[in-house]
Amino acid sequence: MTRRVLAVLLAAPLAGAALTGTAHAADPDFSAESIVVDRSSVAVASLNTVAVTITVKGKVNVGNPAATDVQLYANLKRTGAAPAGISWVVSDNLKQISGTAADGVWQGKVNVPSTANGTLTIDGIALGRFDPASGSNISPTPVDGPVIDVKGVHQPKFTATPTPAVSALGTPVSIRWQVTDSETGQPYGSKLKVIVADDNGCVERVGAAGSVLTDTAGVIVQKAVSDDAVKCLLIPGSQAPIGGTSTVLDHPGVVTAVPAKTSAKVGTIVPVNGVVKVAPLYCPVNLQRLYGASQWRTVGTVKSDSRKRYTLQAQPAYKGRIPYRVQFPTCSNYRTAVSPTFHIMGT
Repeated sequence: MTRRVLAVLLAAPLAGAALTGTAHAADPDFSAESIVVDRSSVAVASLNTVAVTITVKGKVNVGNPAATDVQLYANLKRTGAAPAGISWVVSDNLKQISGTAADGVWQGKVNVPSTANGTLTIDGIALGRFDPASGSNISPTPVDGPVIDVKGVHQPKFTATPTPAVSALGTPVSIRWQVTDSETGQPYGSKLKVIVADDNGCVERVGAAGSVLTDTAGVIVQKAVSDDAVKCLLIPGSQAPIGGTSTVLDHPGVVTAVPAKTSAKVGTIVPVNGVVKVAPLYCPVNLQRLYGASQWRTVGTVKSDSRKRYTLQAQPAYKGRIPYRVQFPTCSNYRTAVSPTFHIMGT
């Protein structure tokens, strides 16, 4: 865009596409005088993106006020229509095209994906380059910026299928990821560029670095060792990913139970101690008693402590050999498990 066109946009912006007097915290790093986009609505299909130019006029309130090479980027928040695959979009770098840091103009593009279906609002301007892995990104200055209406069609749908579905920690597992057209239910018919990652790699991605290709059915299989780390498949964007999904593998629960006594007078409280060997802290455990031939009923519930230990209280209700067990109900990504049956003789 030429300086002349830029001047026209700043003087007479598109309807609803510029704002002054932004709402922000006291002493922000950046003060926006105006923010303009060259398109107030876009239509975008499948894994394509549509570029929208953002022009910002304002002042950097930190560093050298005479600088002419300060970079910015914009955060855009998604709201509105469903379905949508993301909640925010990050613009490409906004380069300083005129003036100084104390009174400059910055310009760049945001690549709008179909997964942003609804509306995108520029709600923050940040200094520097977008780099979530660096730990040094400066928090964006909140702004009440222009809105882009997004009509996203044939958005991607993501599925993750682990095999086995429930895997013990430390054992081999494979995850079949697939990307399909959410409207047709069919693959897009070409190899797709994706990122398969885990843990921090799911939230610190910038651009297409580390990407791989699916097959023409939109499938890629990840081989892994079963653990508790988040696993993800992402569609890379020019900045942050523009879509994807994540999963946490399911594991079998393991719980032990040992009564303090194997016989007690009817009505006497007998402590039952045990350990939830795997699973998060503070998960519930249920003491169950057998009624009839096959009906287990919960007669007490506690939560495991910070060492994953617990104590429940059994109370023999009649004379005779009474079957008990401790049940660990599904907690987080750990599936239901039961201890071996034990008996307390009521006397």
